[in-house]
Order: sequence, then structure tokens, then C-alpha cells
Amino acid sequence: MRRSLGLLLLICAVGLAQKAPTLPGTDPAVAGPAAPGPAAPGPATQGGRGGTAVAPEAPGSGRGRGATAAPATAPGPKDLKYPPARTVQIPAFTTFTLPNGMKVCLLEDHELPVVTGSVLVRTGSLFDPPERIGLAQLTGTLLRAGGTALKTGEQLDDMLEALGAVIDSSIGESQGTVTFITLKENTDRVLVLLKEMLTQPGFRSEKLESTRGQVRTAVGHRNDSPETITTREMRGLVYGKDTPFGWDAQYGTLDRITRGDVRNFYQRYFFPANLIFGVQGDFDSGKMKATLEAMFADWTVQQKPVPEFPKVKIAPSPGIFLAEKKDATQATFTIGHLGGQHRDKDSAALEIATFILGGPRGRLVERSRVKMGSPSEIRVTWGVAPDHQGLFQLTGSTRSISILETIKIVQEELERLRTAEVTEDELRLARETAMAKAIAETDSKAKIFSTLLGFEYYGYPKDYIQERQKALLAVTRADILRAAKASIVPANLTIVVSGSPMLFGDSLERLGPVTKLDITIPQPKGELAESTDTSLAQGKQMLQKAQAAIGGADRLAAVRDYSMVAQYQIDPAIQSLGGSKITQTDRWVSPTVFRQDSVLPSGAVAAYTDGKIGWIYTPQGWGALAGSQAKQVFGDLFRIYFRLFLSDRLEGRTINAIDDTTLQISDATGQVCSVEIDTQTGLPRKISYDTPQAAGPPIYTEEVYEDFRDIAGIKIPFKFAINQAGRKFADVVVNEYKMNAGIKPAELAKRPQ
Repeated sequence: MRRSLGLLLLICAVGLAQKAPTLPGTDPAVAGPAAPGPAAPGPATQGGRGGTAVAPEAPGSGRGRGATAAPATAPGPKDLKYPPARTVQIPAFTTFTLPNGMKVCLLEDHELPVVTGSVLVRTGSLFDPPERIGLAQLTGTLLRAGGTALKTGEQLDDMLEALGAVIDSSIGESQGTVTFITLKENTDRVLVLLKEMLTQPGFRSEKLESTRGQVRTAVGHRNDSPETITTREMRGLVYGKDTPFGWDAQYGTLDRITRGDVRNFYQRYFFPANLIFGVQGDFDSGKMKATLEAMFADWTVQQKPVPEFPKVKIAPSPGIFLAEKKDATQATFTIGHLGGQHRDKDSAALEIATFILGGPRGRLVERSRVKMGSPSEIRVTWGVAPDHQGLFQLTGSTRSISILETIKIVQEELERLRTAEVTEDELRLARETAMAKAIAETDSKAKIFSTLLGFEYYGYPKDYIQERQKALLAVTRADILRAAKASIVPANLTIVVSGSPMLFGDSLERLGPVTKLDITIPQPKGELAESTDTSLAQGKQMLQKAQAAIGGADRLAAVRDYSMVAQYQIDPAIQSLGGSKITQTDRWVSPTVFRQDSVLPSGAVAAYTDGKIGWIYTPQGWGALAGSQAKQVFGDLFRIYFRLFLSDRLEGRTINAIDDTTLQISDATGQVCSVEIDTQTGLPRKISYDTPQAAGPPIYTEEVYEDFRDIAGIKIPFKFAINQAGRKFADVVVNEYKMNAGIKPAELAKRPQ
């Protein structure tokens, strides 16, 4: 997304990150000391942290005169003095509710000529239907990227760039967020665009498909990182993979999501009484209130109250689990169980305990350094969430040969934390680190205001910032011991290891029974959309309208053969073939004889089928049509233009309306594709389907049609773009198209010499 340089500089100056308001400490931090030393006032005084003191030279004892000053004793950590933590000053802000039910919070800040805002929506992926996991994520992205009813996403980009402004949208686990930042003089115009997004989103189909493709690509790469594997599997095991806290989007759940699903999700949760709108920056509160009242006066949509978010299932899943990754050179692990919430009385003590365990000077690193000669990287978090239990996790990596020793060290240190008080030095350093983190989270008006919006959203008291800091300062050694005994339960620990067992120094079974995890990514199956008698009837009506727009069902049925010669310009970003031009000739004889001939940079390729069997020819020779190549050819045969739009006349085919503009066509062999109809012309605008691959999952593919020309009374697209996984693959131009030229099946069956 494009952003003007001037605005980016202002963003840096303000110190704002465009992110959803949250409670302080919600995002897990890497444990470790972060207490700064005092500033150096002069040349002969103490320097920063780790510095040494230097005594002044005696009179007449310059360099080279043989006399040097005796060095002063370097102060240790105990000798450093720190000023008391400052008290957070809560800025005064205005809160009111608009007549339509939308709550508004305003904070004036005239330091810079910038205005920022956040709209918080009570929704989240916790409300995803089990069969459509990923719906909230797609909706959150499309709210901005999908444009509005009046403007495309690209038009919004251009307008915002000209205004020096940014608007973003997203939906997370338990919060939807729309944020903006703009120069003061453009505030009203940006608010108009923001209102248009909130009240008239476009959710354009092409953006849904490109966004879906990007998320599908991420699904395909979810096993690339060992740490991603262990933390994901830990979450699924502890929360339960059948719950919204523990499940993940899959190809199938993403493919089921329609534009209608996105619209319905939006309509259920985006209404005034379900929003909190916070605005902060250089404005007059009275004028801003009047502006918002007038602007949103006509948005009076109502819905029944949103239900509570699902509750976490308290069901420990202890044990040792192995996610085998044979190509891994190191072993990665995540160990833990359920954590807590911000409101828990021991939250502060357990947060400080994590800094004692983890971090560059934590117990775990020191133990692994002493015992194994090289420290393992281990991060510890006592996960707290504002509205449900988070996860207590210890995540790290080590040499594969040391994995058992490392796990034993973790187990021993957890038991030590539960059975003996920490030292005064450990408590002091950990408390200073925790306080430094807490202060950094509230070191500007913008951060404080963002936090206060989070309080309002999650129902926390407005003085929670101060109370949290007081709680951190009040933690004692006895508090940590008591909290660790009560909240860290060794018998409930889930241990997930990712790596190659062949490289482990010893079998994990020395620690106990091991359960192997299946981390295979479920492959898409071209699943069918849900159908009813109504949707099936609507699907046939939509197909018949498309037939009429193309030229009529009778004309389509009269086509007995065709040939097409097209030029494919492969996108430069595509590996191997990027930038290439490919000439492809398709020939078909009714009903199922089909042949493709392609001229690639590497040579000629041909494929043939009679609808049952076939052959393929490459520069290396020819062979039987099989595997992914057969699936691709049979998919192309299924989507032959004349047959596809006569699917209501072909036995075994089903036509089902997915929404008002999209129908799904399938057959008994498992072939499936979606057809989007242009509402203005009635012609097919786009066809989407899965393309099988020789290795890896199928790729979501779409053909976007344009430049329709009349050939013997039938409208044929002479240009189309091919997108795969949400990215451009090729632009195609048809050079020649012939119908009913008398092609003989025997001609197509003849193999190249």
C-alpha cells in the first residue's frame, strides 16, 4: 500500500504504530534485562551500564611522565541507583455515545498536525464457523482492500495517497480494527472515506480471490519454520484443535468462503452499537463531536447483541509429542500449558517469574551454558489474554544432540522455581525489566489512549495501567514462590519437539511415551458448496442467462469442434518460465476428444485424451497421460467453453448458485469450478478452479475474461488473465479461433514425430 513520504515522517515523529489497541502486556515479550544505567554527566564520572570509573590525572602527571592514576573500583549492579518509576499520567479525554449507539472517545493532542483513529469492532476469528475457518481474516482484509460500493481498492489507494493518509483494516482473534492516520487539514475528507468503508464495503470478488490465494499460500508454507510448528501444535493440543482457540484455516475451509459469507459476516458484526470509535490528535473536541454526529446520523443499522466469545476448554493434554522434520539440523521445542488472564491476582508475579527463567541472563540460559558449553535460546512467556486464558510457554532451539538434556534442564528449573524462593538480585533485575517494558508501553499519549480504548473494549477499569505497575513493584520473592506453586503444574506440561530423531543424542522416549504428530497439510479436495433446492434452481437460472448472453444454448450445442491459437505472456516473477512467451493451440472434437500443443522455451509439448485415456509428448519422448498431467488435461476438458455453459444438458453435472453472481459447476468425477457472471452483460467474468501440481498442493487458479468477440453468433473472450495463488501468472491473447471446421478425431490422436 502506497504511503506519502511526508506522512511516513510524521508517523515516525508521533511514534505511532498502526495496530489494534490492546491491554498493556498482552503481546508476549522476550524475557531479559533491560534496565538502563544513569547518564554520564562528565568525563571523570561513571559511564552507562557496564562502564568503569576513571580517576582524574594528578597535577603534573601527564601521559609520558611515568605516573598514572590508580583506577577506581568499578561499581557492581547492586551499586547502581535508579530513580523511582514515574507515575503514568492519564490524559483527559471526552467520551460520548452517538444517537445510533456508537461510542466515541476523543483525545486532543496538538503536538503535531496529525489526526489518528481506531474503530474497534466486537468480532473476531473466535466467531468463525468451523467449516469456514479464515472467514474473519478475509473479511477484515477485504473491508479495506475490497474497496467500497462506489470506489475500488485501487481508487482508494490513489485518493489516500493524494491526501497523505492511510486507512487499514483487520480482524484478529477477538477484535476487529479499522485504523487511520492523516494530516490535520485532510481529516474531514479521510473521515468521509472511512465512513464509506464502514457502511458501504464493496467486497469485490477479484479481491476476495486474490486475498484467498495469499492466505492459501501461507497455509502451504506453515511447516517451513520449526518454531511455527511447535507453537502451532502446542496451541492445538492445549486448547483443542476442535475449538476456535486451537484450530487453523485449511485449504478446504478457505475455499468454502463465498462473497456472500463475507457480506453476512460483515452485516452481523459491523453496526453502530457494536463499535467504539477513538480519535486522537490535533483537533477541537467540540467540532469533532459535531462532525461525527452529522456524518454518522444516517447509519442506523441495528442487529441483535453480539454473543459472548467462546470459553476456553480447561482440559490439560500432558505428554511428549514429536513433529518429525527430517531436514532440520537443530531441535526446536515448545513446553507449556494454559496460562492466565490479566485480571488474575498472580499475573504480575508470574510475569516477573518469566524474566527470571528466560532471557539472555535467565536461569535457563545460564544452566545450558554451564552444563552443555553452549547456551540454548529459550524464551519464556506467561501468556495472558484480556478475555480468556493465554498460554504459558517455553520455546527455544538447541543442538539436536542436546535436546533431551535441554528439556531436563527446563523441567528442573520449573521445579526449582516452585520449591525455593528466587534471590533478591534475580527479583530486582526481573522487576526492573518488567517495569521498563510496562513504561515503554505507556510512554506517549498515543500509546496510553490506545490502551484506554482497549480497556473500554474489554471492560477493564480505567486505572488498570497504574494498578498493573503497582502490582509489579509490589511483587516479593514469596509471591513468586506461591504463584509458581499454584500456577505452574509439571504434571500438566505439554512438550512438543520438532526435529530429526536420527540426530537426537538419545530417544525422546527416555523422558516418557512419545506421540507422533501428523503435520501434513490437508490437501484441497475441490469441495462442493452447500446446496439446497433453491440454490440449485437459482444456479440453473443463472446458467441459462449466461447462455443467452453468450449467444444461446442452441448455438452452443451446435458447435461440434473448435481450434484456438493463443499467446501466453508469462509474468516475469514466475520462476523458471518468467518473462517467456508460449504459443498454445487447443483443439476439441465433441464430445470429449481434446488435444493441446504448446511451444515452450525448452521445446514442444503435446497432450491428448479421448476422454478416458491419452498420451503426453515432451522433448524427452512420449508416454501415457497420468498423474498430475492427466488431472490438468481432464480439468481443461471439463472446462471446455461450449460444454461448461451447457452443463445443464450434460448428465452427471450439477449447477449450484453460491451467491447472486457466482455459480459452481461440478460432475461425478470430482471436477469443480466456479463461474462468476458479470451482472451488467450477463457474460462470464471469471472462472476459478484448482490446478493440480506434480509436487505439493494444487494451486488456486482463476481466469479473468475480457474482449469478447462474436464468432458465428457466439461471444468468445479473446483476452484473459490467469492468476495463481492470488498472483499474476500470465496474460493471454487469442490470435485465432475457428469453430466447426471439420476436425477429425484421428487427426488429434496422431502423435508428433
